[in-house]
Amino acid sequence: MRRRERRIARVLTVIAGLLGGLVLALVAAGLLATWIITLVIEARYPPAGRRVAVEGGHLAVLEAGPGEGAPSRGTVVLLHGASANAMDPMQAIGRRLAGDGFRVLSFDRPGFGYSDRIAPDAASPAVQARLISEALAAMKVGPALIVGHSWSGALATALALDHPERVAGLALLAPVTHPWPGGSVGGYAAWYRSLPGRMLLTLATYTVAAPLGLAYLDRFAEVVFRPQGLPEGYIDGARVPLVLRPSTFGANLRDLDGLYAFLQAQSPRYRAITAPTVIVAGDADPVVKTDIHAAALAREVPGAKLVVLPGIGHMLQYVAADTVVAEIEILAARERAGAE
Repeated sequence: MRRRERRIARVLTVIAGLLGGLVLALVAAGLLATWIITLVIEARYPPAGRRVAVEGGHLAVLEAGPGEGAPSRGTVVLLHGASANAMDPMQAIGRRLAGDGFRVLSFDRPGFGYSDRIAPDAASPAVQARLISEALAAMKVGPALIVGHSWSGALATALALDHPERVAGLALLAPVTHPWPGGSVGGYAAWYRSLPGRMLLTLATYTVAAPLGLAYLDRFAEVVFRPQGLPEGYIDGARVPLVLRPSTFGANLRDLDGLYAFLQAQSPRYRAITAPTVIVAGDADPVVKTDIHAAALAREVPGAKLVVLPGIGHMLQYVAADTVVAEIEILAARERAGAE
């Protein structure tokens, strides 16, 4: 009996060793694939703008329209949402606004595109607002029209609250602005924030996230565009694969993870916003619920204008670009009239 038990133990040891070796081989393959994918992505989508020095690092910015000191209809600053970069809003509405005579600056948020993450607490919209404000000061940009999409609804409102001297007006597109039902509870959130959850997520970020993300990127993008279809050439034109690099993928997750708690603290302050504000959202948005965020913000910001587009989803800067550009131009005219 003892001999049999020893044989079973040896077999189990061999099996465990084989499984361990297989796991290590898969991890090594994932690491190698992620490294290669990152190199290919950065070669395909190299830096396209300039980098502006701020305390602790640099922010990357794309520019279009009249240059510094040239006559213009005003400066528009574009702030992208989650899983994106500066090229996303620039190709959607930035170049069009530049063609209409605006100086357009589109920032890679800290940790995205080719901006440094800079600060350990850069997941906070308040920290990102401080860094954007520093960059605008370094570029000698006076009060500008701030356009924030989705996640950057929290960032744009933080700019207006904490750095009002930088903000001539706010145009918020499908903005995230308020805590949402069930956002801070649930077994998933508890697991995600646990040590084992963090370790597994970090491992996945450096092994399987990039290969799987690359394979399913079109499907993920289609979900965000619903109920409208994915525009042809969007993935490549908006340089979406940049988010699959491990450092950016991790920054994106941390930004999303900390957003709920940040909005709990910031949302009671919205009545203090003094900048002229327009909020544009779709009533069919499956990602950011308009009644929870856009409609609530419009009730709280003094004088805010709310535009709700029937049948339009989350990516309205693409699928309803005419309306978005028109509202930004109306806001610019309103701001100029107020200044005069």
